[in-house]
Amino acid sequence: MQQDRYGLSLSTGSEAAALAYREAVDLLLSAWPGALAGFDAAIAADPGFALAHLGRARVLQMNARVAEARQSLALAQGALAGCDARECQQVAILAFMLEGHGANALTAAEAHLREYPRDALILSLALGAFGLYAFSGRADHDQARVALCESVAAHYEGDWWFPGYLGWSLTEAGQREAGLRLTELALERRPRNANAAHALAHARFDRGEIAEGRRFIEGFLPGYDPAGLLHGHLGWHLALFALEQDDVAAALHIYETRLRPEVSMAPPLNTMTDAASLLWRLELRGEVADWQGVAEYATTRFGQAGVPFADLHMAMLEARTGQRDALAQRISSLEALLAAGRLPAGPIVPALCRGIAAFAAGRDDEAATILLPLLPELVRLGGSGAQRDMVSDTAVLACLRAGRAPEGRAILRRRMAA
Repeated sequence: MQQDRYGLSLSTGSEAAALAYREAVDLLLSAWPGALAGFDAAIAADPGFALAHLGRARVLQMNARVAEARQSLALAQGALAGCDARECQQVAILAFMLEGHGANALTAAEAHLREYPRDALILSLALGAFGLYAFSGRADHDQARVALCESVAAHYEGDWWFPGYLGWSLTEAGQREAGLRLTELALERRPRNANAAHALAHARFDRGEIAEGRRFIEGFLPGYDPAGLLHGHLGWHLALFALEQDDVAAALHIYETRLRPEVSMAPPLNTMTDAASLLWRLELRGEVADWQGVAEYATTRFGQAGVPFADLHMAMLEARTGQRDALAQRISSLEALLAAGRLPAGPIVPALCRGIAAFAAGRDDEAATILLPLLPELVRLGGSGAQRDMVSDTAVLACLRAGRAPEGRAILRRRMAA
C-alpha cells in the first residue's frame, strides 16, 4: 500500500503517483513553487487518485482560482470509491472551505485531527494568518492554534514542517523565545521553506530584532522564485523592517518592484492587503501615496463585504480614494451580515471601517473615540499581530492630532509591554 510522508495510506496503486504526491505536498507545506505541477504529475500517473485532485484543489484555492479549485474538488469527490475514511474526510473538509463554511470546516478538522493527528495537510488548514482559526472571528484564536499544535506535537518528532508552524503560533501568542527557537529549527531542517522564513520574519519583528530580520529576508528572497506564494508578502515584511529603520526610500522601492498590483504575483488577498497596508503606513509617516492603482485592482475583486480582514483594507482604499458611497455601502453590508449572524468577528468590523473613514477625513477626535475601544478586539479580524498593528498606529496618531496624547502614549506602552 502506498503511503504519504507521514505514514498515512494513499488510495493509489501507482508508485509514481504516490511519489509525485508526496513531493507536491512537501512543496505545498513549504509554500514553494511546483506543488501544482506535482499534483498534476500524480494525476497523470493515476487519473483516479482522489487526493491528488484534492491537493490540486487546495493549491488553486490558495491562489484564489476558485472556479478551477471547485472543478478539481469535484474530480476528487468523484474518485472516492475505494478511498478510506481519512481520505473521504479530507475531501469533505476542503469542500466546506470552498463553500465558505469555515466554522464547519474547523469543527470537522479538529475532529479529524483527533483521529489522524499526522494528517499535516488538514492541520495546515487550521493554522497560519489566513487559516481557519485566524478567520474564525474568535478572540482566542492565537491560543487555540498553540493548543492544537501542542496536542499533536508528539506525532511530529523530527519533522521539518511542524516546528515552523508551532513556532509561528507561539510567536503570535506572545511566547517569542520559544517561537524563534522552533522557527530556526524548521529552517535548519529544510532551508527552502518559505512558511518558516515567514515565521522567522514575524519572530524577529515582534522581538524588535529589526536589523537581523532585514538581513535574513534580504538573504532569503533571492533564492525564492517570485512565483512563490509568499514571495510578495516576504517583500512586505522587508518593507516593514526598512520602515522600522526609517529607510523610507527602501520601503518605497520594495512597493514599486514587489508589491504594487502591476508587478505582484501573489494571491489577490495578499496583493491587496500588503499594498494597501504599506501605503497606509507610509502616509502615517507623512509620505504621499498613490492609491489609484491598488484601488482599481481591489474594487473588482473585493467589492463585496464579508471577509473582515479584507474589509478593513478595502475601507482604507475607499476612504483614501474618495469612494464614500462604496465605503458607506460596505459598512451597511457588514451591519446587515452582523444582524443576520453571519459575521463571526462581530461588531468590531463595521466599527473599524467607520473609524478608518473618520481618520481619513481628518476627524481625528472621532477616529480616536471609535478606534480606542476596539484595540483589544483586533485579533478577531485574523491576520497577524504585525498586520493588525497598523490599526493601533492609526489610533495613536489620531490621539496625537486630537490633543489626546496621554491616550496615545498609553497604547504604545501596552504594545511595548506585550
